[in-house]
Amino acid sequence: MAAVQTETLVDRAAAVLSARRLADADTPAMLMVSGGSDSTALAYIACELRERGALGQLAMLHVNHRLRGEDADEDARFVAQLAELLDVPLFSCEIDIAGEAQRTGENVEAVARRERYLAANEALESLCLHAATPLADGRILTAHTADDRVESFYMRSIVGTGPGGFRAMKYRNGPVVRPLLDASREELRAYIAERERDGAPVACDDAGCLWREDATNAHTDRFRAYVRHEIVPRAKERNPQLLEVLGRTMNLIADEDDMLEDMVDGLMAGHVEALGDEYDAGCVLAPAFGAEPLPLRRRAVMRALQLMLGRDARVETASVEAVLAAFDDEAGGKPRSGYVANIQGDLAVSANKRGVRIEPMSAYRARRKRG
Repeated sequence: MAAVQTETLVDRAAAVLSARRLADADTPAMLMVSGGSDSTALAYIACELRERGALGQLAMLHVNHRLRGEDADEDARFVAQLAELLDVPLFSCEIDIAGEAQRTGENVEAVARRERYLAANEALESLCLHAATPLADGRILTAHTADDRVESFYMRSIVGTGPGGFRAMKYRNGPVVRPLLDASREELRAYIAERERDGAPVACDDAGCLWREDATNAHTDRFRAYVRHEIVPRAKERNPQLLEVLGRTMNLIADEDDMLEDMVDGLMAGHVEALGDEYDAGCVLAPAFGAEPLPLRRRAVMRALQLMLGRDARVETASVEAVLAAFDDEAGGKPRSGYVANIQGDLAVSANKRGVRIEPMSAYRARRKRG
């Protein structure tokens, strides 16, 4: 491993927080710490950032998914030791992810991610209350790296993605902030090793390891692990600077994506109206919506459906296309009177000369019955 100057890595994280206006000295930050190398490095770096005045009050969250038996319990003990070493309050919980996945019929990894972030938001609320700071000003810090971002890029390249998908990961997504997105996993491991060499306090597990290894990360039958161990190394053979080069490319994509999203804000404000205070009851797309450029319409429909289906729902391409099909491009984008479609979430899409309406199927049938 190449040696990394501790100050340099912390400087880079501080620069990301400052340049992208992600956090400052008044920002309470909940650190999501699994005990792996990346999140262990995040804990050390966040404490240095707090000392510099780049972050406010800190706390850690560790979620035991109860998927790996004694290994998971050892992860929890390691994180508890790390929190005590750094004098950072620790929120810790256990969730039966396998049981929840069996109950709901969902993918285990998807359930784990949802439950982990639900726990993070609850813990952040408690931290902000203690810090006397509005919840909107708090942040959840994750240890996603340049490696994670590149892996996501290739995963989406294989299975396909929607508008903006090739930016792969955002530096900020709601309350979630990723200050290490420009650093590699190798750099973070070198940073931890250097702390130990310099005599700085470090946590160790029973085997003397400076972080915990999750053996399931090596299972190439899991999609991300397959990309991590089979695809990315091949790409690095052709370009050793892959992380840096692809990171710049994704940032270019992100800049254009942000511009388009700003344009969608205007389109939504002028041509999309919620049927209630929120989008739960549905929305109406004005007739003029159909005359807007297709890429903006597609993004606006996706955003509207996301608001209706929930933040964690995956909006299906077929659903977006079904809404777009309610406008007749050959007739200048006018709504197709009489058009009706049933899309994911049992939502009804219907069109008349007043626009295109998206609403729960039960509401659509009730209106039809009254009519």
